[in-house]
Amino acid sequence: MATKVSVVLTEPIATKNMSVKELMALGRQPYTNWLGKLSSEDVSIINKSVSILELESFLEKKCYELSDGQLQRVMIARALVQDTSIILLDEPTTHLDLYHKVHILKLLKSIAHKTKKTILFTSHEIELAIQLCDKMLILDGQSNPFEEPCKLIENNNFDTLFPADMISFDATTGSFKIKK
Repeated sequence: MATKVSVVLTEPIATKNMSVKELMALGRQPYTNWLGKLSSEDVSIINKSVSILELESFLEKKCYELSDGQLQRVMIARALVQDTSIILLDEPTTHLDLYHKVHILKLLKSIAHKTKKTILFTSHEIELAIQLCDKMLILDGQSNPFEEPCKLIENNNFDTLFPADMISFDATTGSFKIKK
């Protein structure tokens, strides 16, 4: 299963005393022998992920030295190093400021497009997801529509989630407005 699906959770890592390089190397565990010896292919995959996530300057840092946004990029890199066709993320923008939220979501979209991997994440950041996701699944408890964000707005699929007198959605801009 670990060669097919990689997962990035919101819970903290077991030890933040590892270096970024060591944490990323753990993503290759499904492919190494019982000693965890990395092959030249493993090292190449790690280096490619370092480049994609722009982590060159962090490799020797300990995870406890990183900001939340930097650590999240490292965790995504570890999932990318795992080299699966599907990457699942649970609330990847939790505890991040707006800049890092946008940076992470744009990075995920770029990775999905460049690597042709399926990236699926849960989020309460609806406005950011509308603007940055190719497709969205709305868990409304009934029809659970799955479509491009602006089509979901056109089809009034968000309307069941929010009272109409509080929030309105605009399919042309891919955004919502709070009614005063």
